[in-house]
Amino acid sequence: MRTLFALTIVALLAATASSHSTDSHGNDNGPDVEETPFESYTVTSPSVSGETWTLVVVMDQANMDNGTTFEITSQICLNNGVCDPPVVQDVAVDGLEHTTSLTPPDDHTYVNWRVKATYEDNSTEHFPYGSWYKIWSSCYNHEGTFYGDDADGDACADDDDSGMLPGFTLVPAIASIGLAVAIARRH
Repeated sequence: MRTLFALTIVALLAATASSHSTDSHGNDNGPDVEETPFESYTVTSPSVSGETWTLVVVMDQANMDNGTTFEITSQICLNNGVCDPPVVQDVAVDGLEHTTSLTPPDDHTYVNWRVKATYEDNSTEHFPYGSWYKIWSSCYNHEGTFYGDDADGDACADDDDSGMLPGFTLVPAIASIGLAVAIARRH
């Protein structure tokens, strides 16, 4: 009975982990500027492997006047399900505009970005809090199928490597099966 209960829990965990990866693939998300210390932003969308990706965040005048500063962090995630560590970007400041750019590597899925505001009293706030804004690639793999402007379903237009590792759901499934086998052997 305990083995059946454990197997049920493992299956539910695998289904939950898999469902999180399918919630909004391909849909960019960005800030609601009404809830931020910046009045607007522009970003290259979609991001294209090997081409410059640029983000411009325009601070609102009130925050500029009180000495607020911005730190912009990016993170690139790849089609094999691995994300590079976050990188604090070099930012060019011209008046209210804060501009940064990067060149995504081949085979990237999306570019994550966020802003850390430091106010005049040295308090900080992250936008978004505990998460990332996301810009999807022009060719990304989701559960074994390629999507985006530069995808043909089986690969990226200029990509001859269709032997890609499966997306985000294979790892939780394999881990769940291994855990279920281990639990079953104990009992």
